[in-house]
Amino acid sequence: GNADLLIVPARTSGEQTDEDGITLFAVPADSKGLKVRSYPTVDGQQAAEITLDKVAIDGSAVIGEPGKGFVVLDAAIDDARLAVCAEAVGIMQIMTDKTVEYSKNRMQFGVPIGSFQALQHRMVDAMMAYEQAKSLLFKALCEYKIDPVSAETTIHALKVLIDRNSKLIYGEAIQMHGGMGITDELDIGHYAKRLMMINATLGDGTFHRTKFIESTYAAA
Repeated sequence: GNADLLIVPARTSGEQTDEDGITLFAVPADSKGLKVRSYPTVDGQQAAEITLDKVAIDGSAVIGEPGKGFVVLDAAIDDARLAVCAEAVGIMQIMTDKTVEYSKNRMQFGVPIGSFQALQHRMVDAMMAYEQAKSLLFKALCEYKIDPVSAETTIHALKVLIDRNSKLIYGEAIQMHGGMGITDELDIGHYAKRLMMINATLGDGTFHRTKFIESTYAAA
């Protein structure tokens, strides 16, 4: 909501699902007919709803080649997906470490709850979920550095994996904190909400699972 300039993709030619025909425009936020409604998100951050009603701009607002903006936009979205995936992996590590630390200090029946074998198994499952996501993140980053186009399938797989594994990690973290993990008093709850938002950002797990299947079969 604080942006002075908005990059707006719009179709200037072609059919609805065509990649060609998307043009990027740099639109000043104070343009006549443009409305910005800011609102807080569940994870404590900010977002905004942009409404354009008969906004008039001149040719200087066009970014790049007219009708060829999809490729640029798609690459920027992949950058953003990798960024939020890296953030998610970092949060998953913090939540795993904090849960292990809490289990060493929380006493029940005269002993730390971390001494219970059933909880140890669950914490190992959470740790493995984090390590699996971190490994796939490294693979995606290496591939993207070498060939962004070929890395697209791995990025879809990474988003699916983080969607699944993060739910396991924050679910276990909240439960092992005795339910207090979802309260605002503990940072565990804030991390969990951020992971929920990341999972819904730039395509959820279902969307990327479909894209992964499509790209895998297309490659075959």
